[in-house]
Amino acid sequence: MKLVVQLPALNEETTIASVIRAIPRDIEGVDEVAVVVVNDGSTDRTAELAREAGAIVLTHETSRGVGSAFRTGLRQSTELDADIVVTIDADGQFNPEDIRTVVAPILKGEAEFVTASRFIDPSLEPEMPKAKRWGNDFMARWVSSMVKKRFHDVSCGFRAYAKEAYLRLILLGDFTYTHEVFLTLAFSGVRIKEVPVRVRGVREHGESRVANNLFHYGWRTASIILKTYRDYRPLGFFSKIAMAFSAVGLSLLIFLGWFWATTGGFSPHKWAGFTGGFLLAMGVFFFIIGIVAEMLDRIRVSADEALFRVRRLESMMRRSNSCAPSAQPGDERAS
Repeated sequence: MKLVVQLPALNEETTIASVIRAIPRDIEGVDEVAVVVVNDGSTDRTAELAREAGAIVLTHETSRGVGSAFRTGLRQSTELDADIVVTIDADGQFNPEDIRTVVAPILKGEAEFVTASRFIDPSLEPEMPKAKRWGNDFMARWVSSMVKKRFHDVSCGFRAYAKEAYLRLILLGDFTYTHEVFLTLAFSGVRIKEVPVRVRGVREHGESRVANNLFHYGWRTASIILKTYRDYRPLGFFSKIAMAFSAVGLSLLIFLGWFWATTGGFSPHKWAGFTGGFLLAMGVFFFIIGIVAEMLDRIRVSADEALFRVRRLESMMRRSNSCAPSAQPGDERAS
């Protein structure tokens, strides 16, 4: 049983070495632990210190974003033939000892995807600005409504993935990955479990490169969530747009009908008829788009399943032939 712990890092020289050294290597049920650091364009000694601490270091020449760093790390974890992948931040907000807690449900066969939750246990809830706390709760409720199951924290980056989960991931977002991953795995029917952990709500060093601007973070995150929902639930996505157009259009037509019934004429509100008719037609148009997209989604589902099976077969062949890459701690350029 091989566990790969991957950390995205951008200018984290203050904490990176201590986080790596604190990662437990004696987890019951795990035979081997490897650490992969994705140096996302750091200009300090992050890569050097991570390498000295024993990590495999992959480097982006310029910062591409946390989502891109996650994909780079995941490719390396796949090459290392990880049975479990854990993602944890390099800034010291999480206690690496809690990796034992996060991987436990996977080792027990209770889940394929485990996410650390900062809010499921009120006694462990960290101190953080009210706006940030509200934003986390809003995102959790929004994603929960999409997947039809209540989750309390969908934004936390401290997670564990069984091979059956991470081999299913086909990700596109560069800015961040947490919500896209959550929705992708939930819509794929992967068993998900939240486990409570204690974290530091405010960084001790530096500032978050993802949530340092709440408005920017909210806009980019909402865009990723909507795109993922559109791709995996196209009929639901376009039906909601169709309902919005149709509701406004029908309201205008009802208003015009009421005006005609009470006055016997359409002037000066003929605009309501033209506008209402146009909006109602747009509603029908978007509903038809949803039906067509739902038909095309069957092709996507088949392609995703085929890719998952190919990846799993490659993993089985790699293990049976004992030819997994034996990457040594060092500094590699990520493609």
